[in-house]
Amino acid sequence: MGTRLKLLALSRKPLAKLVTWVAACLLIPAWAQAPALPGAGNGPSALPSLGDGSEITLNAERSIGDRIARELYRDPDFIEDPILDEYIQSLWRPLVASALARGELSPEMQERFAWKILLGKDRSVNAFALPGGYLGVHLGLISVVASRDELASVMAHELSHVSQRHIARSMSAQSRMTPLMIGTMILGLLAASKNPQSAQALIVGGQAIAIQNQLSFSRDMEREADRVGYSVMTDAGFDPQGFVSMFGKLQQAAALNDNGSFPYLRSHPMTTERMADMQGRQQLLTVRPALERPDLEHILMTARAKVLSQPGVDLLRSWTEEAADPQLSRQPLVKQVSVLYTAAVAQMALRDPQLAQRLLLRLSPLVQNDAKAFRLLQLLKAELAEKAGDMPAVLSALSAIPASNAVRRPELLAAVRARSRLAPSTALNEDLVQLRNWLQEQPSDGLAWQTLAAGWMTQGRPLQSLRAEGEAQLARMDYSGAIDRFKAAQNWARQQPLQGAEHIEASIVDARLRLVQSLWREQLLER
Repeated sequence: MGTRLKLLALSRKPLAKLVTWVAACLLIPAWAQAPALPGAGNGPSALPSLGDGSEITLNAERSIGDRIARELYRDPDFIEDPILDEYIQSLWRPLVASALARGELSPEMQERFAWKILLGKDRSVNAFALPGGYLGVHLGLISVVASRDELASVMAHELSHVSQRHIARSMSAQSRMTPLMIGTMILGLLAASKNPQSAQALIVGGQAIAIQNQLSFSRDMEREADRVGYSVMTDAGFDPQGFVSMFGKLQQAAALNDNGSFPYLRSHPMTTERMADMQGRQQLLTVRPALERPDLEHILMTARAKVLSQPGVDLLRSWTEEAADPQLSRQPLVKQVSVLYTAAVAQMALRDPQLAQRLLLRLSPLVQNDAKAFRLLQLLKAELAEKAGDMPAVLSALSAIPASNAVRRPELLAAVRARSRLAPSTALNEDLVQLRNWLQEQPSDGLAWQTLAAGWMTQGRPLQSLRAEGEAQLARMDYSGAIDRFKAAQNWARQQPLQGAEHIEASIVDARLRLVQSLWREQLLER
């Protein structure tokens, strides 16, 4: 999903050749390939149907999305950052709930689709929906939005492509395409969009345009996603002004002849009709009162995304120099917070935790009255301590965060990682129980399974640890890796005298291995 989508990750040569051919033939990317439901739009703002897409079933659409997601998980640009993941999910969940409540999203689709967000370390401004309820978000998009409402507007638009089954409608136009061909073409389009110049140079004939038209959204679909997304976002509690201001950003970028940093414009062009519709909505908006205090949480998240998008050493150093400017203290609070946090994360990337800690000391009094920003500061302190190998300091930083009734994934993962590198303890066992309970609700959380595996190994429970390693690979759709880990667990169980609950764990391993082997055989047949 990032700027360097690796076509070589496709292990079968015929498939790789097909992807390469598509990448060579396509000029315009297909970031916005997303599903929707027959009869969607039955909620309060019911709209005329643009076609039900009934030729593509929900299961087939999910299958296509799974194939694409398997490759995206292998992309070097794929990133699992618990802090950014949590922030994105805090926007995504209310949008999905709003679409469901409005009748734009059916319970059947909610159950069958993945509803996963994949983050990519790409500096370009982009987001894209894929078949089966997958959503890709580039860190470049997060780094440029001025508010959570602007980011929510993009996500609501993409969600509406999903709920209105726009991808099924687009794919139905070419009934001769197999699901494998469709998935491969979308991967090729994703790859071609990373280097539009070379893709353009390799275009031959009019076949590329024909294929692109079969897989991209129509203007009517874009307008429908705007209208539905606007309503979904508003009902979810976000300020609709964010939709308008985000349109303004895109319109300005389009007017400046986008140089490629806004690939979102190529897949969602700012047509006259879309802009006129949004301008009309802006005139009807009731202006909400400005927030009494700035949204420092969002400011810190944009700064984090900016640094983690791998901008290069020179930029990282320049951000540190900006923090050293003696005039910084005269700047507005938002500017100071952004500069200092950016510099601290940059120094973490440059492996200078001591300078990063000094920057956080300057940042601390600026955010001490903002609970969300203070929490993010402590989480960064914990990160820095972990990278320095100081596990007690990690736990100290986490302990300064006020307790919460809800499970906070970043804190839980950090605590388990830290305690797993110390001696076995009752505290670690309690954290592992809490993490296991989390995974019962979120079984596809690969990073949580990976963290659980390390904790169980520290506690002297190798069978459970090997099983967790297998679950982590399965969650990331690496079926061969999952088979390897489950077989290792199975072999351990056969060679050791099992006690108590280990008999149950061994039975679970056997069942999970059979499941993954079945999935692996299906994947081989797809090729």
